[in-house]
Amino acid sequence: MGRTKLYQYFLESKGVSTDTRTIKKGQIFFALTGNNFNGNKYVEKALKKGAAYAIIDDEAYNTSDKCIVVKNSLATLQELAKQHAKKLKIPIIAITGSNGKTTTKELINAVLSTTYKTFATKGNLNNHIGVPLSILSITPEHQIAIIEMGANHLNEIDELCHMAQPKFGLITNIGKAHLDGFGSEKGIQQGKGELFEYLDANEGELFVNMNDFKVAEVAYFMKRVMTYGTGNFYDINGKLQKANPYLNVLWTPKKDDAIQINTQLIGSYNIDNVLAAITVGTKFDVTNENIKKGIEKYTPTNNRSQMVQQGSNTIILDAYNANPSSMKAALSNLQEMDSKKKVVILGDMLELGKYSSKEHENIVKSIKKMDLKQVVLVGEEFAPFSNGHKHFANSADAAKWFQKQKFSNTTILIKGSRGIALEKLLDS
Repeated sequence: MGRTKLYQYFLESKGVSTDTRTIKKGQIFFALTGNNFNGNKYVEKALKKGAAYAIIDDEAYNTSDKCIVVKNSLATLQELAKQHAKKLKIPIIAITGSNGKTTTKELINAVLSTTYKTFATKGNLNNHIGVPLSILSITPEHQIAIIEMGANHLNEIDELCHMAQPKFGLITNIGKAHLDGFGSEKGIQQGKGELFEYLDANEGELFVNMNDFKVAEVAYFMKRVMTYGTGNFYDINGKLQKANPYLNVLWTPKKDDAIQINTQLIGSYNIDNVLAAITVGTKFDVTNENIKKGIEKYTPTNNRSQMVQQGSNTIILDAYNANPSSMKAALSNLQEMDSKKKVVILGDMLELGKYSSKEHENIVKSIKKMDLKQVVLVGEEFAPFSNGHKHFANSADAAKWFQKQKFSNTTILIKGSRGIALEKLLDS
């Protein structure tokens, strides 16, 4: 089947799906395959639930006139998304970075949604499957789209850009995330920088975080840039007022009085994410009042720097992701908070490869400089460095211990990689 015909089917459908558990009547089902799954096995179920068509790449499952056999279902999904992106006549903003992608995306969405009908990546659908699904979710009613892009190896961001074809983009920061896949910190900078390289080559515009030297370095010779940071000479500048516990930012627009923004975000490190949202809002002519309103109404969810009150205890739940950069930032923020009793419960930082042992050791060394009531480490990577600290092999064992504790008036930081699942500590 030709691309034009499939695209016409898509336009006549209710969208696309790769999951029979959530598929809706009238959608096109793409049967994706991987090392541990074969979506072709679920074609019959998808059609019974009302799928308009099923895109399959295994002739053995071609049991209906609604089945469309292709060479590779994933490649077809990606090509369809690219075709759709070409047809869209709206600004597409791409976001990548080592930390804070989802928070920045949600802040920008909160700001732009005050003025436009905005589409934003749901959750963290930011990889080679999630990005095409996101693009194909953009409808004619949307006026602006925000696409989050994740990567753990070189050339991945470039591929996602060619799929989404953004005209605007930002890199939140460049830190020690996915060292195993990128191979080195320089590799991370090169990989994340692929977004700026794509935009510069395609007459796009960059939003540049000048607070991050590595991001600024990537953008140094590029033409169409809008800068932001805490310096006075950037296009958008703001200052940290306080972050105890919630972040307050003083933003000084060029043609207006200073504006106090009282966020619901934990951590001074979030100032860059707030400034990014202000920058994008300013670019798209959102009023200062609406920029402030959008940022102030955003509340973190999904275990990302969530503030949880448990009796007299304040818990900072940051169990969605962790790498050396974000771990150090979270610990630094905890150290700045006003609390006489502080506890840290840290889970392994995954995907660090050959750097893993050294980076976990560095975190434990940094903890020794802090005034903490107790330190708890979870996972096999922290195990060799747990001398003097309580250690658990997994989150289930840590949860059993945690539920028996009688903490009071204590600030507790819970942070680890998603695979460690430290949110289980709060399951009653």
